[in-house]
Amino acid sequence: MQFESEFQPRRRTLLIALGVVGAAAAVPTTYALLSREPPTTPKLHLTEELREYVDHFPRDGGYRTPTGSERTAVADAVAATLRGDRGNRSVAAQQQQQLQHIDYRLTRHQLAGSGREVAEIAEPTEHMTGTGRGWGRVYVDLSAPVRWSVQVPHPRSDLHTELIGADLFARVPGGVLVLAGAPRDAAAGRTADMAHRSRTVFNAVCDALVGRRVPALQVHGFADASSPGHDVVLSTGPAGRTPTAVAAADRIAAQGFEVCRAWSSDSGDCGGLEGRTNVQAGAAADLGVDFLHVENSYRLRSDPAARTRLVTALAEVARAWSG
Repeated sequence: MQFESEFQPRRRTLLIALGVVGAAAAVPTTYALLSREPPTTPKLHLTEELREYVDHFPRDGGYRTPTGSERTAVADAVAATLRGDRGNRSVAAQQQQQLQHIDYRLTRHQLAGSGREVAEIAEPTEHMTGTGRGWGRVYVDLSAPVRWSVQVPHPRSDLHTELIGADLFARVPGGVLVLAGAPRDAAAGRTADMAHRSRTVFNAVCDALVGRRVPALQVHGFADASSPGHDVVLSTGPAGRTPTAVAAADRIAAQGFEVCRAWSSDSGDCGGLEGRTNVQAGAAADLGVDFLHVENSYRLRSDPAARTRLVTALAEVARAWSG
């Protein structure tokens, strides 16, 4: 996961919050915590929304480590949405108050293209330049039981990974998208590195998902020279070879990509990109929940057609989790 310099910032609007996609267990969907809005909700063009969001990350700073209560407020809102607490007005009101206390909101959108209902847990849109906290966003599909998730821990640092996450979330119902809100080097001591820090909103949400046995695809990027000859490095973190990983590697290879299978000596050197110290991978391995660490070359990520082919393969993995 090398930091790259190809990023060209564009002037666009900023929205801060977090993204997630998924759940393995048959968790009922809900409109829990949604404000009292009319049935007609705004269209969400997710790819463009997230492109603009990441483009507006501050070039310097832009991250503060959240307190325990701040992490809990967002994670609890996600958990309540998964549980289906819409009918319990007191619980829903309490969760809304917790979010408002940290200046977050839960808003319902209609996903452009499919019309699926989506809950967004994020900072209000009037924070056009952000708050400097960098805690990210979460999106929960309300149209089907949540059974899978996609995680994007290093937006901007791993260029265009937010676009892969957005496309995947839009393609397969029943997902959660968890998106970090700052580059991984946005704060001293790499405290903004969501894949290697546990005291983050990002990890609190991922913990809430894995605790419900929701499997995850975590999307990363590497510089081409880090693993020459490979388009994708696929691993499970510390879990080693799993049937899901083998099937996923085959699906990605079927799209014409060279895949380094981190669990196989036949793949050669994967360039140290195996994700064995990844916090979310470790939690999933401890609970026996599927987790795929998907490293993608810059060459792949910078080509829209190649990204589309990759998402086609990853969508097959998500659909398999959805049954």
